[in-house]
Amino acid sequence: MPEIMIRKALPEDAVAFTDCHIYCWQSAYKGIVPGEFLENMTTEKEQRVEQYKRALADPGNCEYYCVMNAENMIGFLIINKSRNEDNSYIGEIWAIYLIEEFCGKGFGKDLLDFEIRELSRVEPKEIFLWVFEDNNRARRFYEKNRFSYDGTKREANYGKPLIQLRYVLNASE
Repeated sequence: MPEIMIRKALPEDAVAFTDCHIYCWQSAYKGIVPGEFLENMTTEKEQRVEQYKRALADPGNCEYYCVMNAENMIGFLIINKSRNEDNSYIGEIWAIYLIEEFCGKGFGKDLLDFEIRELSRVEPKEIFLWVFEDNNRARRFYEKNRFSYDGTKREANYGKPLIQLRYVLNASE
């Protein structure tokens, strides 16, 4: 079984981070996100690299992580620790991705547990994430790992309007 390591992403990781992001999206969302949008991710690579360079240099409330297998980036994580109006924290999982060859081997649960631990450090009122309504594989994964759909939907445009569902960590389980 291969070993993985999670480390903070640095501005010099922007190219590998972008490559991993594109590869993961193109495999995870095939048949969910329009093919034209997924193909255009490659043609917009330079823009995406510059965006990640800026974000990794000045992450704000976010934390970016590289998932490594030896010297190869095989996934990435993004979490956000934000404050509510009452000054309490909320934790949002923005991204949890692995390249396809590493899926289904138990690493996803390790990555999700890592993100929950990192977010829990600020004792958030809630931890949540958004998932495409048609992404049944991801929905099953989150439901198996104590997240549940809270009834909230939003529309996101990725070449066409797509519905995303809000899943919240059920801490009492």
